[in-house]
Amino acid sequence: MERIKTFLSESRQELKRVNWPRKEETTRYTVFVILLSIGLAAFLGILDFLFMQILQKAIL
Repeated sequence: MERIKTFLSESRQELKRVNWPRKEETTRYTVFVILLSIGLAAFLGILDFLFMQILQKAIL
């Protein structure tokens, strides 16, 4: 039980030292990740569509 108390105490102290990002930074990074994910999904979707068309023409 003492080890758990020590762990929690040290964890709490360490979390106080963390340099947390500001709300603006978090929002900016979140928007960037969402836009990047949408862009990558669109790119892969277009490639998938093109390869499917090529395969269909090659088979038929």
